[in-house]
Amino acid sequence: MRVIGIDPGLRNLGWGVIEMAGSRLSHVANGICQSQGADLAQRLLSLHDQLSQIMRDMQPDMAAVEQTFVNKDGAGTLKLGQARGIAMLVPAQFGLSVGEYAPNTVKKTVVGVGHAGKDQVAHMVRVQLPGVEIAGPDAADALAIAICHAHHGGAADRLRRRIA
Repeated sequence: MRVIGIDPGLRNLGWGVIEMAGSRLSHVANGICQSQGADLAQRLLSLHDQLSQIMRDMQPDMAAVEQTFVNKDGAGTLKLGQARGIAMLVPAQFGLSVGEYAPNTVKKTVVGVGHAGKDQVAHMVRVQLPGVEIAGPDAADALAIAICHAHHGGAADRLRRRIA
């Protein structure tokens, strides 16, 4: 089973794909979609197109996205929410249900501590996926989201498929 984790961002949208074989996880690919365009609509379309191509190339079976946290900048939070909408829409267009995880849940699952820093997350992703070359912090977060879904959502998804 392939899992794609997506770390939404308007400038940089991180993605990471892992393979699940029982309880064993292995790295498939990771990267960063960088939005392009003069206005918000063009930037969102750019992210949509790039993520759609990744979905076609990687053909994941499951998807997970990090939930948006609300910060002091309301306009920034709204824009991030729009990028998150793209991150949820594209897997849905490919027929996948999308798991959602709070940042603290992802960190606690991967690092063991809910308030871990980005360096700690990247380190533990490297430990859990030996030999991985991470494209950047956003890709490391996306791989962590995929790992979190493999641990939390993967079993539930497999059970649903067997029952259906």
